[in-house]
Amino acid sequence: MDYQDIISDWKQKKFRPLYWLEGEEDFFIDQVSTYAEHHLLDEAEKGFNLTVLYGKDTDWSTVINACRRYPMFAERQVVVLKEAQSMKDILKLEAYIDNPLSSTVFVVAHKQGKIDGRSKLAKLIKEKGVLLTTKKMYDNQLPAWVDAYVVSLGRAISQKAGILLVDHIGNDLSRMANEIDKLLVNLPPNKKIDENDIEKYVGISKEYNVFELQNALGQKDIAKVMRIINYFAANPKAGPIQMVLPALYNFFSKMNMVFGVKGGEKEVAAALGVHTFFVKDYVNAARQYGLEGTEKAILLLHAYNLRSIGINDSGVEDGELMKELVYKLMY
Repeated sequence: MDYQDIISDWKQKKFRPLYWLEGEEDFFIDQVSTYAEHHLLDEAEKGFNLTVLYGKDTDWSTVINACRRYPMFAERQVVVLKEAQSMKDILKLEAYIDNPLSSTVFVVAHKQGKIDGRSKLAKLIKEKGVLLTTKKMYDNQLPAWVDAYVVSLGRAISQKAGILLVDHIGNDLSRMANEIDKLLVNLPPNKKIDENDIEKYVGISKEYNVFELQNALGQKDIAKVMRIINYFAANPKAGPIQMVLPALYNFFSKMNMVFGVKGGEKEVAAALGVHTFFVKDYVNAARQYGLEGTEKAILLLHAYNLRSIGINDSGVEDGELMKELVYKLMY
């Protein structure tokens, strides 16, 4: 089951006594636990039948006692255990999970990893309840996720607007969802999100951002590259060197991989771990630089990354450091 399947079942009044949510991606865990807390019971039922506990502030006996209570004036009670990874003696929940109460919906949010799959508790979870294991999304999955999330809210987003969000925020899905929610609050109904909206409400310039810098470098468009670098120098928060250098290193590293891939667009996309939409940019950039040029660029980026943190550098301003770097990259 994924998180949407669990919520879909709940909407159809299908319940299991245990839902164990674990893994690396907090967003999916939060979606399920928040829904359980706010939507499984009517407002009138919550006072007697909703218990929310936090792992760092509770213990196993308190949790089990809460789960063993019977609902009052309702068909079921809901117990949500948040931050379960912080609870001591969590393995002692075995006693309840081995014989759960059918009138209790017990939701456990265990973030930042998984419990030992060899333990008795792990085996009981799979036998008695629903296990949701989450993983961080790969970069090439993010544009499709953004599009799907916006569509799930009954709206639409342009491809470039989605790319700007992904490029600026990365795989922090919680922050991504917050930014999208903020956008939709500010936009008229049925308005498709475009790059102008991203610039106005998220604060990401549609012309001066790392994504546009990568494209300009890939095309060796010196005029555009310098416009963006000058903008970053004048607006440090828009393009801090600590964000720009890793992004460029990733760009040239993927470009370098193009030379070792045999096959068409799908094969290149799979090898680079990017969406097929971006393949032509990497292939065209690889032609511009050649294998020797991409290897030189990777070495330069490593050297300038060290300089940006004060190693082998006499204190050059970030803006001047970036100007020096991009010139060397293209010539």
